[in-house]
Amino acid sequence: MKLRDRALLEVIYAAGLRVSEVRDLNVNDINFGNEGASRSREGLEAASRPYRRSGAPSAVPYLHEVTSVRPDDQPPELAELTLFDEIGPLGDCLADFEDGRINVFGGIPGERVVARIVRYRRRRKRMVSGIVQDVVTASPHRVSAPCQYFGACTGCQWQHVSYNHQLALKRGYVERNFSEYPSLSGTNIEPCIPAPSLYGYRNHARYTIRREGSPGFVNRITRRFVQTDECLLMTPGINRLADGLKGRAQETSQLSIRYGVNTDDWLIQPTLKSEQIFRWSPGRVTTPRKLLGRTFRIASPSFFQVNTEQAERLAELVGRTLELSGRELVVDAYAGVGTFAILLADSVNRVVAIEESAAAVRGCAANASGIENVEFIEGKTEDVLDSMQARPDAVILDRHGPGCHPTVLEALIRLAPERTVYVSCDPEALARDLDVLVRGGFRIESVRPIDMFPQTHHVETVALLEGVSRKY
Repeated sequence: MKLRDRALLEVIYAAGLRVSEVRDLNVNDINFGNEGASRSREGLEAASRPYRRSGAPSAVPYLHEVTSVRPDDQPPELAELTLFDEIGPLGDCLADFEDGRINVFGGIPGERVVARIVRYRRRRKRMVSGIVQDVVTASPHRVSAPCQYFGACTGCQWQHVSYNHQLALKRGYVERNFSEYPSLSGTNIEPCIPAPSLYGYRNHARYTIRREGSPGFVNRITRRFVQTDECLLMTPGINRLADGLKGRAQETSQLSIRYGVNTDDWLIQPTLKSEQIFRWSPGRVTTPRKLLGRTFRIASPSFFQVNTEQAERLAELVGRTLELSGRELVVDAYAGVGTFAILLADSVNRVVAIEESAAAVRGCAANASGIENVEFIEGKTEDVLDSMQARPDAVILDRHGPGCHPTVLEALIRLAPERTVYVSCDPEALARDLDVLVRGGFRIESVRPIDMFPQTHHVETVALLEGVSRKY
């Protein structure tokens, strides 16, 4: 669809109309400015109907970067939908459409909206999604999204949702996943811990680079590239660096920028010739990060929390939850760069950190230099725990992604540590694993979501379990 055609559609939608309702449109009465198109006179004739029918903030920005798979000479396909009271796993709302249920981006549960229907193929499957164009009945939790790219980028899903309601939605999503299992039914999910910074918190950016060397992001629905001047979730330093790289990063298609909030240090991968203009050493493979007074060296492929402020709160929460006395043997499974192992070393007798990545284990050893009560074991957690004979007093599971290997859960049931803290960014996988552990003899003491990623649907959850029986 041409830019002029998209602008015309924007005027039509802004008038509260569908394309089929337009009787006459005089393009000479339309101003095409930098901020979009607008009518200068009464060039659009139709039944009068205000665009914001229920006082909702404008949804028109969703339109300008959305690509339809329909032919360019056809207007976009629209549908009026009632959104369910629950959210989907991608943070989108859900609605009935045709013979099934579809994801709808840009809505809030319970709203009545007009959505643009996008039909596309993904992994050889026909897919249908909706993108909100107009709000018929608005939620009281709807706010104006501050980002000019919101809806075009899709990296943020909830900028249009008030922050208190974001926290409620995240808690509700954890509750709903727990309710799928009889063994977890009735589990009290505590309120979600809010983040101190709602924007400017991300210390790690992953950009897609266009042919001319400019960074941006790809819309997950339309797969369209969106060039951005800034991302409101990134630290200001990352935005400055990305802006300086415009037109200079042609040698790569993907770019990772890590920024140390407490160290003012950078790591750019892959190494670019353009880096030389910024006075940062090209070719480095690690960068320092500081948490709670400890310095960690992070390699490019290693996992490290993208929200430094909340990472410190998360580490403190794990320590408080374990109620350590100083005499414990603690196992830090899926240890990564050793964050929990190193931060808790002063509070326990001994820590065994298990990590599969050889590079991460080398980083762990360097990070723990001078700490004598931390042992690092390179290997898969399922193999190491399965062969472990000594009963740990406490276990930390910080498993990212699909959840724990079944052998890990079996080993935990056999070892029956007094306390186990499970940190998960996937409520569905967490509920599935906790169901196995509870049926194996563990008791859930607390479940506390913590918001590491404001403006998105992602939620971290910290669950404490107590081993009430030991099975051999």
